[in-house]
Amino acid sequence: MKTLFSLPNIPSCAWKRPIGQEWEHPYTVRYASNLDDGPWHGMPLGGFGSGCIGRSPRGDFNLWHLDGGEHIFKSIPSCQFSIFEQPEDGPAQVYALATEPPEDNTLSRWSWYPKEKGTYSALYPCSWYQYEGVFQAEIYCEQFSPIIPNNYQETSYPIGVFEWTIKNPTDKPITMSIMLTWQNIVGWFTNAIKSPEITVRDDGSPEYEYQPRWGHSTGNFNQWVQDNFRVGFILNRLQPHEQVQEGEGQICIASVTNPSVEVFYLGKWNPVGDGSEVWDYFAMNGSLPDQEDETPAEPGEQIAAAMAIRFTIKPGRVKKIPFILAWDLPITEFAQGVQYYRRYTDFFGRNGQNGWAMVRTALKHSDVWREKVEEWHNSILKQDNLPDWLKMALFNELYLLTDGGTLWTAASETDPVGQFGVLECLDYCWYESLDVRLYGSFGLLMLWPRLEKAVMEAFARAIPSSDDTVRIIGYNQAEGLRKAKGATPHDLGAPNEHPWEKTNYTSYQDCNLWKDLGSDFVLQVYRDFLLTGGDDIEFLWECWEAVPETLNYLKVFDLDNDGIPENSGAPDQTFDDWELQGISAYCGALWIAALEAAIKIGKLLIENPPQNLNLEPENYPESIEKELDKYSQWLEQSRAIYHATLWNGEYYKLDSESGSDVVMADQLSGQFYARLLGLPDVVEQEYTLSALNKVYDACFLKFQNGKYGAANGMKPDGTPEDPNSTHPQEVWTGINFGIASFLIQMGMKDEALKLTEAVVKQVYENGLQFRTPEAITAVGTYRACHYLRAMAIWGVYYQLSGIQSSVIS
Repeated sequence: MKTLFSLPNIPSCAWKRPIGQEWEHPYTVRYASNLDDGPWHGMPLGGFGSGCIGRSPRGDFNLWHLDGGEHIFKSIPSCQFSIFEQPEDGPAQVYALATEPPEDNTLSRWSWYPKEKGTYSALYPCSWYQYEGVFQAEIYCEQFSPIIPNNYQETSYPIGVFEWTIKNPTDKPITMSIMLTWQNIVGWFTNAIKSPEITVRDDGSPEYEYQPRWGHSTGNFNQWVQDNFRVGFILNRLQPHEQVQEGEGQICIASVTNPSVEVFYLGKWNPVGDGSEVWDYFAMNGSLPDQEDETPAEPGEQIAAAMAIRFTIKPGRVKKIPFILAWDLPITEFAQGVQYYRRYTDFFGRNGQNGWAMVRTALKHSDVWREKVEEWHNSILKQDNLPDWLKMALFNELYLLTDGGTLWTAASETDPVGQFGVLECLDYCWYESLDVRLYGSFGLLMLWPRLEKAVMEAFARAIPSSDDTVRIIGYNQAEGLRKAKGATPHDLGAPNEHPWEKTNYTSYQDCNLWKDLGSDFVLQVYRDFLLTGGDDIEFLWECWEAVPETLNYLKVFDLDNDGIPENSGAPDQTFDDWELQGISAYCGALWIAALEAAIKIGKLLIENPPQNLNLEPENYPESIEKELDKYSQWLEQSRAIYHATLWNGEYYKLDSESGSDVVMADQLSGQFYARLLGLPDVVEQEYTLSALNKVYDACFLKFQNGKYGAANGMKPDGTPEDPNSTHPQEVWTGINFGIASFLIQMGMKDEALKLTEAVVKQVYENGLQFRTPEAITAVGTYRACHYLRAMAIWGVYYQLSGIQSSVIS
């Protein structure tokens, strides 16, 4: 049991690394135009959709996702904790707790913590710094945000809690002081370019200009607050507008006072100077000059605040000191004038003046939050049948729900828990790519199912819409419409336009022609219904209109009317650099499973009329019965040709017309989904097992001796069909986790864990932690970091836990 005098309980399975230890050979980016920040990523702090701040294993705060959907990776050295220690009758020592001094030689008077003197540990949403071999005291910092499953309030809070634990193992008293300094960065996090130009990157993907108002601190000021036992600073800004705008609001740092501690503060100092006005006091005796100064920053001026808590700890005793970091930046703006309030404003108000209310809330409830996080951790950590590396990766891969450019809007009548979205990745900067979330949404579904359903309802609303804007397609320079009516959109839009309203942002391929998206939509709708209890009929009604619309749209691509839509030869599915021709194993199996799911949905709706009469279709229920009869006919046709056309005696051919003998790793994704949802098999079990064994052998064991994971497509001997190909030779993290889930489903648990472990090791042993990419290669490169599909590892856990078509609570 955790008590006031306990040392932190750092789980043995947490990801660990010596503080500040350099990486010898971290993975590097495959294409120079793609993002590569280097390996110094740590656990992000902050709630879903509130923006997040990351602190690295070096101890610096270096990730600033405070403008919805935008990425800034840059250390701000003045945002930092520092420690002063003086044993009785001994010399003092003092360090700022980052291992790298500023590159620009600012804060030159400060002393920086030595490398590899302690351990950084992380298990989402918590991380720990254990400082060893420098101070005489045992010092720990535990930091977390209140990310709690099935919680739709605190999980949105823009709050980081830091609990410092100090133990005196010596026989003499030790005087300690903990200082938190923070630069006033209010106003920086909005695009200074209000109508950014969209350009096409060299890989064919659209991107737009982003220029934060970095360093624009004019009018910023710092207020010292003493509120009963709460003390700290509100970092504020003169409000230039009548209504708060994006980037405006407050940031707060705070702690508590009591008779056993002394509090010191400095209301204004220069964070781009040598830092002497802070350090000379603090290094002398752990104090600060106790000066308030609310003078607003002049043009070009930078300002910061500092506070310190000093105390003496007796031999053998343990002392705990909390610090809170909170930010209230209530507006997210997309295109100019398109503004949304963030979800947390449903609980704290919308005027951008609620930072101190968050401090009060955090100091009152942080112990309860921590207990709830620990309960969640223990629900998995205590399962002895799960290996430690899997427990670690299950939690840590959820980091993306915090730092993936996440949006979560305030609630409305239409969206009672708000609208939600996570970027496909930072290089492919658009939301909730539907093909990617086919595997990548298992974590959200299992832990926050109401948010998962909100995403699928947004897709359902988008399918009947159209956008006739003509664009140039990056892959082949052809022209294409942005969004055809009835087509399932690839994504829910991008941060520079209007997510949820302007969909299909990507233009690398013409996604109106894709042959997997419509099937993906239907399967995810039925999955989200079935796996959350099978009783949310209104969710099915919200999505139903889009089901026949998109299936009928997709059937138009069945040019020979044999039942299965054909792939066109251009990459027209999630492997969007891989040409499939004719009937493909991948899209064909998804199509068959989706028709079965649509029939199940339709039968449920015939039996259960909608409570909202606006959702009742014309000529109900006959109109639905007519659709189901049609799907049954298509199914009969499709089933008659799928196996007969594609089975080669060992596995399913890539497609019917290319002549390729490549073993596609994800060839039977549709069969996995059919079994997941209790639908009739797409193919018989003996063929499923034969194909999976071939995938395991050719794409995993024979590809680089199983070191990296399964490549997307190899010849039966494990060699590439085309040595110059891209996607077939890449190991896609999320696809591997999807295949592993399938292996477990088919009784091949040992093989699944071996495959999953290989991928997890590549990520966490090569500097890719908290920026898991879509793809890795056998030459130490990666593509598309911070990628959504990797949360598919929760599908592995779903299969291992044996919750077959049951209730996710």
